[in-house]
Amino acid sequence: MSSEKRLEVLLRHVNNVQDNCLRLGELFIEKGKEEFGVQLIMNGRIHDSSKFCGIEWEHFNSESKEKNPELFKAAWLQHVKTNPHHPEYWQGGIKSMPDIYVAEMVCDWYARSMEFGDNIWDWVKDKASDRYGYSTSSPIYKEIKSYLDMILEPAFK
Repeated sequence: MSSEKRLEVLLRHVNNVQDNCLRLGELFIEKGKEEFGVQLIMNGRIHDSSKFCGIEWEHFNSESKEKNPELFKAAWLQHVKTNPHHPEYWQGGIKSMPDIYVAEMVCDWYARSMEFGDNIWDWVKDKASDRYGYSTSSPIYKEIKSYLDMILEPAFK
């Protein structure tokens, strides 16, 4: 993939996350949680900025994953260890994440589901729960669900 195409894909993702953080942040502000809402909007503005340079720019992509899996893994590790909206950033994983980063993570997950055409609920209930070790009766699932319930448009009836 050309640098221009990678930049286009990255910017689309960052813009989607920013839009999601803005929407959710505004909803928190409306509910009287202004500090949380503003912080979430700010987090959206700097979301994934580490992907624009260094090893992440060079090797955190599908081409590198195929041709240079070791460098891809190093770039992935760099990314999750420098961005607190990833459960891998936290010593205790997803269950020890501060609420503000859980909210940003949900905005990120929702952006990825839109970009890939996947169902966000399938990811949250099946894949993420297995990957991060939570159940649908756990407090972290309930928090994730509450953020998704806020940000998702109601279904047509």
